[in-house]
Amino acid sequence: MTSANERPDEPEGPATRGDRGGRSAHPARSAALASPARPRRRRPAAPSAPHTPARTAARPDAATGTPSSTGKAGTFHEPVADAARPAPGPVPPVPPAPGPPDTERPNAAETREAETPAADTAGAEASAAETAGAEATAAETGAGEATAAETAGAEAAGAEVVGEEAGGGGGMFRSLRNRNFRLYAAGQVVSNTGTWMQRVAQDWLVLDLAHGSGTALGITTGLQFLPMLLFGLWGGVIADRYPKRRVLMLTQVSMGVLALVLGLLSISGSAQVWHVYVLAFGLGVATVVDNPSRQSFVVEMVGRRDLPNAIALNSATFNGARLLGPAVAGVLIALIGTGPVFLVNAASFGAVLFGLYAMRADELHPAAPVKRAKGQLREGLRYVRGRRDLVLVLVLIGFLAMFGMNFNITVALVAKEVFHTDASAFGLASSMLAVGALSGALLAARRVARPRLRLLVAVGLVFGALEAVTGLAPTYWSFLVLLVPTGIAMMTIMTAANATVQLGVAPEMRGRVMALYMLVFLGTNPLGAPAIGWLAQQFGARASLVLGGLVSVVASLAVGALAARWSADWGRGTPGERGAARPALWASAARLRRVRAGG
Repeated sequence: MTSANERPDEPEGPATRGDRGGRSAHPARSAALASPARPRRRRPAAPSAPHTPARTAARPDAATGTPSSTGKAGTFHEPVADAARPAPGPVPPVPPAPGPPDTERPNAAETREAETPAADTAGAEASAAETAGAEATAAETGAGEATAAETAGAEAAGAEVVGEEAGGGGGMFRSLRNRNFRLYAAGQVVSNTGTWMQRVAQDWLVLDLAHGSGTALGITTGLQFLPMLLFGLWGGVIADRYPKRRVLMLTQVSMGVLALVLGLLSISGSAQVWHVYVLAFGLGVATVVDNPSRQSFVVEMVGRRDLPNAIALNSATFNGARLLGPAVAGVLIALIGTGPVFLVNAASFGAVLFGLYAMRADELHPAAPVKRAKGQLREGLRYVRGRRDLVLVLVLIGFLAMFGMNFNITVALVAKEVFHTDASAFGLASSMLAVGALSGALLAARRVARPRLRLLVAVGLVFGALEAVTGLAPTYWSFLVLLVPTGIAMMTIMTAANATVQLGVAPEMRGRVMALYMLVFLGTNPLGAPAIGWLAQQFGARASLVLGGLVSVVASLAVGALAARWSADWGRGTPGERGAARPALWASAARLRRVRAGG
């Protein structure tokens, strides 16, 4: 065993090496050590090294040069001339204590990705992966929150590097320079338009088959979202376990087949309400796997630098299709009926499949698939629980989605009950909100800096204030005008939150974390809708918008206050307290290395 100030290649003393009498087992080496022309260097003792009496007694007297008790030259205890003995080097400086955590930015070492296959075996990248694994599984060791706080301060420099890379510029559409992403985005434009067309046609078909029953329409919508609430987190496990490109091909084929079946049933005249129920539930099951896989596949196409831009352009294509799809569907339904609309949507999935097939695999940056093991879903939940920065983002998005983003209900109620307009006026109001959302997505695409928690809090405050003011609009036209900046703020916080979460997680955890994010974002909205409807019925339609805005403001203030408090509490801790979780980090890093190696 080598002590703190011994070199591993030196003999350990008379009682452990050689002939028990203190003789060296290597005479030639002993002679070389005894020569004054080749002085033996000794590493300076650490300042805090304990004093060892037995070892001190065995060393020669420094003042007289008296040999040790063995009297044999070439042993560890031989006298060394003062002139030949080099002066001890300077004491290495004590590393500074880590600073207060920046809860706005995740651990940079944790989120560093291996851009090339050789990165997993390189020494420097292996060190980064150890830190990543430590943070990823620190919650399992009981030090999750302490570890997240302890490592948050150390990632500041790495996050700045990412910010500088992201600040390289390139314009609003810079991620489209990537050929794979161009293919993907083109397919999404076609597919999203077809999806919005099917939504309108499906609602119209249900109303036609159920003789205008609102209950049947609600059941159809509920069945389509029910799989997300029941199995949403398992979709993230699948996204992490298998190659995302292959998973997306399977989900796109399955959704295309479901649309084809519904179209054939509608054209043949044999469609019944229960058929729509079953197919809507099947579409929801496919979406459970498609959503986290699609969200986490973007970074594999464009890399970390262009991820915020790619997310914003994805949102832009979605909202552009939201404007175009319903309008086209309305014209087609009036001309040829609902059946052909479903067939058009089934064909639109072919654009996505072609884009996925035509991608160049060597230009992708895929994360290594996670090997099948027990407890992977719980592992993802523990990972998020041990990351305060992710928890704050999820809490903020959950409250905003539950109470502040029910515009399909609140805009309809205000347009009808307050301004006494017809369906066309409600459609115009929805279009104005979509125009704002599209503008917000394009503005977000121009942003080159990495999103931070302070941006989410600030935009959440602006969004809540604009929503409350919109609910107090005195006229219909002022109501329409205020919907545009409200839509801009809504899309800004949605794209920023998505990018923050994706950039803040380890690659092997991204699918499960994004599944939880989509569950919070999509699952809380139906939960808050009944409460918003009840408030509108009790206190008026304006109250639904005003209260939703106020809840968004309070949630943003609370998240900002929690982030500031946790940072302040961390700053008051001692260096020893902040470093207490390091052994847990090292143990977790070793465990993750074994998992990655298949052991």
